[in-house]
Amino acid sequence: MELQLIQSRIVEVRGYRVLPDFYLAELYGVKTKALKQAVKRNLQRFPPDFMFELSEEEWKELVTICDQFPSNLKHSYINPMVFTEQGVAMLSSVLKSQTAIDVNISIMRAFVLIRQMAVGYDELLKRMEELEENTDAQFNEIYQALTQLLSKPDPKPRKPIGYRVPDN
Repeated sequence: MELQLIQSRIVEVRGYRVLPDFYLAELYGVKTKALKQAVKRNLQRFPPDFMFELSEEEWKELVTICDQFPSNLKHSYINPMVFTEQGVAMLSSVLKSQTAIDVNISIMRAFVLIRQMAVGYDELLKRMEELEENTDAQFNEIYQALTQLLSKPDPKPRKPIGYRVPDN
């Protein structure tokens, strides 16, 4: 199973990274209806942080944002269920085929890879902010030094050198 294919199908809703039911059904090689029935028969295994059904507004927003959804599903009147990483893991206990187990392993690897990339991104962002602060401080010091060099000092009264002509 290609990790990139799975990664491209993971979307973010309500702060969770999730996979819609129709993608999972396709990956498992079952119909979406069968997947939903299996989940509904075992609903106690899927708390809201494992699986939830999208509201109409969320579904419409996802359809407008993600152009990768199949066109026949974009205008569906049934809102899809979406599964978090834990929900996908729980699906393996509901769908007990070897295909489901193999697909679950691939999906879990994709979620782990995305999490690692997010951590790497956060570390990179933090490092960039530190560098920005350091360079800002250095530029301020350089600016102050240049300003000081360019400012003309107040002329001090000088003692004349040589012969003085008396004032009349």
